[in-house]
Amino acid sequence: MRASLIQIAVSEGESVESRRRRVASLVRDQSGADLVVLPELWTTGAFAYEGFAGEAEPLEGPTHEAMAKAATDAGVWLHAGSIPERTADGTLYNTSLVFSPSGDLIAAYRKIHRFGFDKGEAVLMGAGRDLVTVRLPETTLGMATCYDLRFPELFRGLVDAGAETLVIPAGWPERRRAHWTLLAQARAVENQAYVLACGTAGTHAGVPQAGHSIVVDPWGEVLAEAGAGEEVLTVEFDPAKVAVTRDQFPALKDRVLGLDAPRR
Repeated sequence: MRASLIQIAVSEGESVESRRRRVASLVRDQSGADLVVLPELWTTGAFAYEGFAGEAEPLEGPTHEAMAKAATDAGVWLHAGSIPERTADGTLYNTSLVFSPSGDLIAAYRKIHRFGFDKGEAVLMGAGRDLVTVRLPETTLGMATCYDLRFPELFRGLVDAGAETLVIPAGWPERRRAHWTLLAQARAVENQAYVLACGTAGTHAGVPQAGHSIVVDPWGEVLAEAGAGEEVLTVEFDPAKVAVTRDQFPALKDRVLGLDAPRR
């Protein structure tokens, strides 16, 4: 299976419309891939909180339209990163979209863990509640977003739901880049799954971004890692390695405590 992670910068001098066109062109360039992944909140910038309300759109808004066409043009499965979604009642969500090669919206995931410690995203956006997986011909994706990476119980739930490849779009800050790499490898090792973590480059609202999108295999080995700037990180991996790893080292079968463990 071939995956391309598109690590872009979100420049304050570039309009959202221009960025949609640029990203759509980059997606179309990945026509040889099976799966293409975009970062978190690439239409606005993950730390550009003041722009969330103004740039929010319905689920089937202009970004949906542009990315559905790009997926169709390239003939790829497209995890289109996330957008600021506005629902009919006015609530905002940090919502990820997955399109099939025919341009159908197959899944939407609303970010469960909001970042900000009682400010920013944590107060401006609603919290998702549902775990979301997507079955591709080669593998089952488990969806998570940025700050979710710090909460291992979410990923245990995704594995229980059948996830074999964990896809994590992010706008991760440079000052915590060591955590990004460490946690991506930890989620891969503890869940015996592939991790495809796609970040952003540049600076969002004065916050330098980590870049360094990364692909990790079920044994924790880094298969590919981007640098700090704009880059398309392309890697080939064998989805069958998940089952092989889980069979040869069946740690998941020895789980005792789970999400439904009794509490006192």
